[in-house]
Amino acid sequence: MLELNHKKLNVWKVSTELVVNIYAITDNYPKSELYCLTSQMKRAAVSISSNISEGAARFSKKERKRFFEIARSSLVELDMQMKISLKLKFTDDRASKEIGRKTNVVFAMLSNLIKSTK
Repeated sequence: MLELNHKKLNVWKVSTELVVNIYAITDNYPKSELYCLTSQMKRAAVSISSNISEGAARFSKKERKRFFEIARSSLVELDMQMKISLKLKFTDDRASKEIGRKTNVVFAMLSNLIKSTK
């Protein structure tokens, strides 16, 4: 694997942990959701760290900022999907709160990264 700068970013590290958490949680979802909510949540989670990676590799500040904004949007999408999962009782309060804490941390880190990319 390449030794690139984005791997040194704490926001990338935490967002990658979030991907692992989402995969673990969605493994317990009903099989009928495999191509619906489960797939959507996994794609949103992967999109967060992927866009952080891609943004960090961009040369222009404008492009970097845009990819970080897309990562944050994917995080908001994932948050909504967790709310739906909780309402449908696909997940429990404990798991939801754990993911919620991590999404809040990543959101704050991304917001600071976006602000500092000017």
